[in-house]
Amino acid sequence: MDHWFAGVIAWLSLPQYGLLTLFVVSLVSATLLPLGSEPALAGLVLMNPSLIWWAILVATVGNTIGGAISWATGYGVERAYEGVAHEKPPGPASRRARALIDRYGTRACLLSWLPVVGDPLCAVAGWLRLPFWPCVGYMAIGKFLRYFVYTTALVWLWPHLKPWLALHGF
Repeated sequence: MDHWFAGVIAWLSLPQYGLLTLFVVSLVSATLLPLGSEPALAGLVLMNPSLIWWAILVATVGNTIGGAISWATGYGVERAYEGVAHEKPPGPASRRARALIDRYGTRACLLSWLPVVGDPLCAVAGWLRLPFWPCVGYMAIGKFLRYFVYTTALVWLWPHLKPWLALHGF
């Protein structure tokens, strides 16, 4: 199994598969699995700046699909426990996500890009049976804005950071 996994990682690391790698990493990072998509986005954009808009689009789509998977997971878990007394999904991040959703409804999914609370937010939206497509729409807007701001800041700051990093041995 380890050999297979190492082979998949090596294949996804090839430069010609950069957008595919970014898509996979962005999708997985939006589920409840602990993974960040920003390093993959930064690496791809810094290696090939002409792909900036494609990279933002691919990361947004992958991350939004991952958020939709989290929504479906929450919905499925709630359906599996239907009939069992449950008021709140478990866990502190889920309780914070529930508070956001109670206050803002589907618009809370704009914040699905936030660390710690963003992924549970999508799952709690499904758990509470909030409408799927409005949730996905708000997720996409929030995730696009995050990637746009992150990538713009990276491209703008990189020429200033590069000499500093070289000076300090990075």
